[in-house]
Amino acid sequence: MPVAAALASGLPLLIGAALGDIPSGLAGSLGGLVFLYLPETPMHHRMVTLMACGFAMTACYALGLGVQALGAAGARAPLLALVALLVTVAIRYYRLPPPGPLFFVMAAAIGAYAPVPVERLPAQVGVLFLGVLLAAVVAFVYSLAMLSRGPSAPVPERPAPTFDYVVVDAVVIAVAVGASLLLAELLRLPRPYWVPVSCMAVLQGVTLRAVWNRQVQRVVGTAVGMLVAGALLSLPLDPWRIAFAMMILSFLVEWLVVRHYGLAAVFITPLTILLADAAVLGAGASVDELIRARFVDTALGCVVGLLGGVCLHSLPMRAVVTRALRALLPRRFDARARQVDETE
Repeated sequence: MPVAAALASGLPLLIGAALGDIPSGLAGSLGGLVFLYLPETPMHHRMVTLMACGFAMTACYALGLGVQALGAAGARAPLLALVALLVTVAIRYYRLPPPGPLFFVMAAAIGAYAPVPVERLPAQVGVLFLGVLLAAVVAFVYSLAMLSRGPSAPVPERPAPTFDYVVVDAVVIAVAVGASLLLAELLRLPRPYWVPVSCMAVLQGVTLRAVWNRQVQRVVGTAVGMLVAGALLSLPLDPWRIAFAMMILSFLVEWLVVRHYGLAAVFITPLTILLADAAVLGAGASVDELIRARFVDTALGCVVGLLGGVCLHSLPMRAVVTRALRALLPRRFDARARQVDETE
């Protein structure tokens, strides 16, 4: 699976290097991350799930690009909050496993700060979707190989969604993600888009202890990853070396993330720096500046994510949010939601 994931995210970059268009290759690699949503279910369920996630990721990226191209800088934080809300509701409704809403928020955040003119929007969105399609081909071949070796896991039964689990959690997460980006912009951070991504990564903990552990592991892993990123970026990097470096890093991340998140975070740091900023490495961008900005963004996102986790797992706070949200619902929908919650 790590090999297939490395191919899904690395092949678009290899194609971009061959064509001399590394920015398009990076957009395709971002679409290739949808491979990580492939379940271990029968083939028909695998491919439907993967393509649904691919369409959603493309839509998130297109929304981010649209806000940036129209010059609506003030709409970035509300857009990220809206994306986090809608994606979290959908993922919790359908009970999709990790990585959850993370890469959808990442796609919207990167798109919201990508310097793409309006006339290039259709082409840029199309390049990302080509990355999604390439990931689907890799997933299909990978699934054929795996299913030939043994039976698939059954399609899991989906419990009835509850108002508290689907809606209340999604609202708290969305507010935290939007607030993290707003805070980053108020502080005038040079690359604020990593702050909401780090915030979302921390908020995916199931319990408050898990949120705290994820925060500590992400900060420590990022700090160590800075050394790896500094060593990597100090090398002479051409498009081909960048493509192969990203494939190796993707392999290591997918191999380690199921074993220890902190170790995976060591390689997530240089991977994400290359994914978002490889196009400017040869244009006078300072390596030290990139690394410092990445660490500050991660630390700030983790702090906001921890505060959001406290709100998410605080019963008094949840009660206040639940009452406020139920007051906004029409009476018949509120009655139905209460009926489902009581059944659960």
